[in-house]
Amino acid sequence: MPDAYETFLQDLRRRKGLDLTGYKRPQMERRINSLMRSLKITDYNTYLDVLDREVQHWRKFVDTLTINVSEFYRNPAQWETLENRILPELIAKSDSLKLWSAGCSTGEEPYTLAMILINRFPHVSFSLLATDIDDEVLNRAEVGVYNEKAVANLPKSYLTKFFTNRDDTYVIADDVKKRVKFMKHNLLRDVFDRNYDLILCRNVVIYFTEESKSELYRKFYAALKPGGILFTGSTEQIFQAREIGYTLVSSFFYKRVE
Repeated sequence: MPDAYETFLQDLRRRKGLDLTGYKRPQMERRINSLMRSLKITDYNTYLDVLDREVQHWRKFVDTLTINVSEFYRNPAQWETLENRILPELIAKSDSLKLWSAGCSTGEEPYTLAMILINRFPHVSFSLLATDIDDEVLNRAEVGVYNEKAVANLPKSYLTKFFTNRDDTYVIADDVKKRVKFMKHNLLRDVFDRNYDLILCRNVVIYFTEESKSELYRKFYAALKPGGILFTGSTEQIFQAREIGYTLVSSFFYKRVE
């Protein structure tokens, strides 16, 4: 018989469409209980009613649990590997790439990838899908306005070429925005498309259970074309990579065996 927390997760999925069953319980439960204490609420049913009724508390709930922290060119050395080694190898096989930024948050990651391709490989055509479970961050991504911290790691030439500085914010160019398609998608529940050359899923699965991670990496494998690459975050090592069928081609870059 499910306990109160498990029942809450089932009701949350049914009433709000948010599935947290694949996330590690200790971290999620601690955050949820902290949010409840801040409202002096002691039972899950009352809290769920508040989430249903008051949009500001739902917004805070999603922000707290989905950890929407992102920035352009995060971990620059990894992006340099992508630009100087991984992308040229993919482009050598095809001058038309199918790309997916999974768990894109407010858009910094897919926009970084789009800028690299436009700047370094202008002859290459590409489709770039960017997905997230959170409607609000997707809306912000489509607007494309960022603060100084978000762009701090970007090469200065990219800031000059692809952004307009306006009132202490940086507005990304329409030429970049139109190259990215944003869409809502639940990695733990929704169907994946196929034949991707490159999938980026970085700093997303850190709070997933080991079972959910394993299932997700297998689904990414099936979504890649033979020779396609999965680019993971700096804290996310795939321990069963060889068992699934990946080969590690560089730190954080996993190839589906051709």
